[in-house]
Amino acid sequence: TRGWRDPLLRRPRRAGNGCRAWALFDLYSAALNILGLLEGTIAALNDAAFSFGNVAISALTIIQEIVALGVLLWITAVAGNLIESSIRSSPNLSPSIQVLATKLLRIGLAGFAFLIALTVVGIDVTAFAVFGGAIGVGLGFGLQKIFANLVSGFILLMDKSIKPGDVIAVTDYYGRVDSLGARYVSVSTRDGIEHLIPNEELTTNRVENWSHSQNLLRIRKKVGIHYKSDVRRAIALCLEATSEVPRVLKDPKPVCQLQDFGDSSVDLEMRFWIDDPMNGRANVISEVLLRVWDKFAENGIEIPYPQRDVHLRSSSLEGQTLADLGADVVAGSTLSD
Repeated sequence: TRGWRDPLLRRPRRAGNGCRAWALFDLYSAALNILGLLEGTIAALNDAAFSFGNVAISALTIIQEIVALGVLLWITAVAGNLIESSIRSSPNLSPSIQVLATKLLRIGLAGFAFLIALTVVGIDVTAFAVFGGAIGVGLGFGLQKIFANLVSGFILLMDKSIKPGDVIAVTDYYGRVDSLGARYVSVSTRDGIEHLIPNEELTTNRVENWSHSQNLLRIRKKVGIHYKSDVRRAIALCLEATSEVPRVLKDPKPVCQLQDFGDSSVDLEMRFWIDDPMNGRANVISEVLLRVWDKFAENGIEIPYPQRDVHLRSSSLEGQTLADLGADVVAGSTLSD
């Protein structure tokens, strides 16, 4: 760490270098003025010119541009340092996003200072605007998706709709947001699979964020019991089972309601809350169902399986046995062959 220095410690040195350069320029100008050579020097520098299209650029213009650009770059550097400090102190931005934001900020401020310096010395920037517009159109068509993901990433950072640590559901899977990148969002599922989702997809499609404003998540699970079972007793046992699971919250309290009279069972629905969805849903659902199974078995509550009753009605076939019907079917198939 001997050669490492904090950028904050380097800023006073940069400011000192700029002040020394400005003082040296003032010293030379004052010396030329005292000797009576200032006006002649200015005229000579103004005569040493060349043409760039319709724009005449002299040595004096170049010196004025350098001075104006130096002053503006110093001002933008001070402003950039202040903004960079606020970006690096933000706890919601990952280190990669902080570096990207500071780089884009400094590039934008430097470009802005360059354009202002050209305007100050009287150079028409229309030609540069047309040239820059042509480059922008070309880059826009060639890098359309990349720029779309980049802009979407900044939108996600600004509105904070998705943050590191959030649990989100996208299409058929859900997972925990590990990091926000310039082009994609890293989401890890419970299977250990890391999905790199483009930022544009998260801003244009529907996304479920289970921990955006709070970590509370309600889980709903249906259980069917036999029609001969005691429904009220089964509801009480379901509530006991959910209350015994540590991850299930006591407030809001769990509920169990009669949902429907199904074809083969009386359908109950358990509803309970957890406040740690990042730890998974399937494991807490499994623990609740295991306790329900044990309590149903201990109290004689039967869980049915689908059944169908078939009733045969006959008129002209009355009196014939199944064996006779089978023989008639076989004989009919033989005659048809």
